[in-house]
Amino acid sequence: MDLELAGKKAFVAGSSRGLGYAAARILAQEGCRVVLNGRDAGNLEEASSQITKKTGSKVSFVVGDAADPSQPEKLIKGAVEILGGLDLLVTNSGGPPSGKFDSINEDTWQRAIDLSFMSHVRLIKAALPYLIESGQASVLTVTSYSVKQPIPNLVLSNSIRSATVGLTKTLALELGSEGIRFNSILPGWTETERVHELMRNRAEENGTTVEEEIKKIAAASPLGRMGTPEEFGKAAAFLLSPAASYITGVMLTVDGGMYKGTV
Repeated sequence: MDLELAGKKAFVAGSSRGLGYAAARILAQEGCRVVLNGRDAGNLEEASSQITKKTGSKVSFVVGDAADPSQPEKLIKGAVEILGGLDLLVTNSGGPPSGKFDSINEDTWQRAIDLSFMSHVRLIKAALPYLIESGQASVLTVTSYSVKQPIPNLVLSNSIRSATVGLTKTLALELGSEGIRFNSILPGWTETERVHELMRNRAEENGTTVEEEIKKIAAASPLGRMGTPEEFGKAAAFLLSPAASYITGVMLTVDGGMYKGTV
């Protein structure tokens, strides 16, 4: 199936590694012009080079921290200068630190809100004028299946990412008349660098190994494993694409069936 993504102009936040990188790579593979983003220029240089090598598509990047209130507008303007407009926006960030409620102070809460909620708000707000001009605009927020089924020891993520889901659904309703679609992917456990960091933390706390902790997670999935970044990237590309032109306001769990609810 042709996703009709060739020539589309895409900005992917938090894309030097992990889920953001996977989404950017699949978009580039489908013919999109892609601008990456992250905080480290060296990592972005390597990521853009790898994607270009694998897909044959020229990939650019802008350096900056989307969690910093002063940065999202600059990042969007930088991407638009490179691309000459904007059709697709992926708002993605690294997750907040793990921990239980009584171990987290207010400053950590505020930083997590900037990272996992306000970065989405600010990026979308900055991108909105360009998306309205697009005619086939699509926005994808990246959250977590924890908004439906809280994950132990991740109170920050469980709480704050729910606000992004509410934002996504609201904007789908408010801005559908402008021709902009808004969807979210709620990924489950996926084999990214961040997940391996979380598994190392769990292993230290439980006196086990990373491999044992991964096996515990995999056992909770009907498919018996974690997901791969590529599987996430393909779902992201579809939701962003004109092939999904009548899909908006959807919160799609890409979790191998780990979420056990029916709604």
